[in-house]
Amino acid sequence: MLEVRDLRFAYSRRSEPVLRGVSLSLADGEVGIVLGRNGSGKTTLFSNILGINSPSSGSITFDGTDILKLSRRERAKMIAYVPQDIRFGALTVFDSVLMGRVARFGLTAGEEDREAARRVLEDVGLTELAERTVTELSGGERQKVAIARALAQEPRLLVLDEPTGNLDIANERLILEEARKLARSRGIGVLSSLHDLNRALGFGDRLFFIKDGIVKYDCRRGDVTADMINDVFGGRVRMIDFEGEKIVIDEKITEEET
Repeated sequence: MLEVRDLRFAYSRRSEPVLRGVSLSLADGEVGIVLGRNGSGKTTLFSNILGINSPSSGSITFDGTDILKLSRRERAKMIAYVPQDIRFGALTVFDSVLMGRVARFGLTAGEEDREAARRVLEDVGLTELAERTVTELSGGERQKVAIARALAQEPRLLVLDEPTGNLDIANERLILEEARKLARSRGIGVLSSLHDLNRALGFGDRLFFIKDGIVKYDCRRGDVTADMINDVFGGRVRMIDFEGEKIVIDEKITEEET
């Protein structure tokens, strides 16, 4: 289980803190979605969890281990990351996924690492594309390669920063469903940021709404209310039930259409 407690961070001593006491927890096999306005601290939270930045105070533990005390290499064995901007170079799909094993094999990949890469490719449905160059693939396929590369690390936690930002609707749904399925089948936690509230409600088990540098609302997806969303985003939305699911509707758009 991931446990973040009272995490605080500022980019310099003279700047205003971005994180003012963030706390959240995420169980193994659970999908958590971090939501908030642009600049609210979502990516900053991820960078602290990943060790890219160091908090001024607070704690981050995983199954009781203080990950702030781990080396980059040790942390990479525990946590995998899929960023917004993914770059592969002119590698094949297989070699790109194999690169996810670097924290485990060092200079040279062994047969165990190659077998792990083959298993991941099969899990995400990319075996037939293994010898293709990544630059030849569609956006959705490249995103699947990025997730496969992260999974090749055999992490306990997968962090996704806006994983569907540049995808069409069909590939967006595909990537989210794939990540959710892998969380369940492998028993790993998935922590992701998303802009689309309806995608978040359909994908996440837990939703963490960040405002003013803290997690102001932490709830199951079925407990999200329009008041929470309006408070965090400063908008005017309402929620309706459609085929057993909650859907967010922008009241301003609805009024303009009528």
